[in-house]
Amino acid sequence: MWRNIASNALTLLIVALVVLGGLIAWAKRQYTEPGPLAQAVCLKVERGANFRKVADRLEALGAVSSPAIFRMGVQYSGRTRDLKAGSFLLRPGVSMAEITDTVTRGGASTCGSEIVLRIGIARVQMQVRELDPASERFVTRAEFTPGEGEFPPDYNRLREDPGTRYRIAMAEGTTVWQVIEGLKQAEFLTGSVETLPPEGMLAPDSYEVTAGTERADLVAQMVAAQEALLADAWANRAADLPYETPLEALTMASIVEKETGVAEERPLVASVFVNRLRRGMRLQTDPTVIYGITQGRGALGRGLRQSELRRETPYNTYVIAGLPPTPIANPGRAAIEAALHPADTDYLYFVADGSGGHAFAATLEEHNRNVAAWRAIEAERGN
Repeated sequence: MWRNIASNALTLLIVALVVLGGLIAWAKRQYTEPGPLAQAVCLKVERGANFRKVADRLEALGAVSSPAIFRMGVQYSGRTRDLKAGSFLLRPGVSMAEITDTVTRGGASTCGSEIVLRIGIARVQMQVRELDPASERFVTRAEFTPGEGEFPPDYNRLREDPGTRYRIAMAEGTTVWQVIEGLKQAEFLTGSVETLPPEGMLAPDSYEVTAGTERADLVAQMVAAQEALLADAWANRAADLPYETPLEALTMASIVEKETGVAEERPLVASVFVNRLRRGMRLQTDPTVIYGITQGRGALGRGLRQSELRRETPYNTYVIAGLPPTPIANPGRAAIEAALHPADTDYLYFVADGSGGHAFAATLEEHNRNVAAWRAIEAERGN
């Protein structure tokens, strides 16, 4: 009898182990295979939350089939202590394993709401934006000029939300002074910038920051980014360029940046100025003259006078030979690449063509025809 009992017990144990193994295999598949989420959602993880709360939230969003399996998978992967606060985009069919990786990898938010300070050439704007998970595009909820009137309600609401992301978006072609003045308008930043970096040495880009970031630390990050970009571009520059130093290349890039906003034109504009330098011709570019007048502290707000075009200053390239002593703006990556890899042309001139771009010419005769065409367009427009 005892032998039968032992045999039956062993059989039951084997069956139980087989069933348990099957359950484990099934649970593992549930954890790693595509999940039930039908459309993209934004998962918000509050500070101090735990995986039990996250699992319940995921079940409510329809992102997991079993909160228990999700928690067990997290525990099995050894990441129960790695949960990060933030807002995370979950795409359709995301697996539990992928969700775990998303909310523990680095803590960087990938969706939700953000406040963006945009520092442009003409103005500084603050935007309140929210990501639409379905389209993965940001929708602007409010836009205003900081310092003019009260903050809109949406801005005040997000400032009180610890999950709000912050970003500084710096446009290509801004000057150092414009950027530093713009950063003063971000009340979510702290501290001051005592000394302005050299002109041209701030990399135009979008910088994610946190509330309370020191302005000086952000500026140092911008400088480091531009230094790295310039060093890499200089090391891989084309041969036989008329620059002796990276600073001269950066100066050329800043001129290219200010002369055209059309991306495909930058190498052509750079070729004009490189050809002029090689021939010993003056650059004769208005943006340098303007910088000599304003020192980069805002727009001139009017056309250049003939007396200003004749006056000798370090930045008047109608009078001086070669490049001005410093950059005249912060050039972006494309302008730097264009300055160090100009197009191979015989162009020496360019003028606006009425379409937002420029007409290029290799001879003065051809250039004069292009100028006449542009003046006719201006006359038609009543300028």
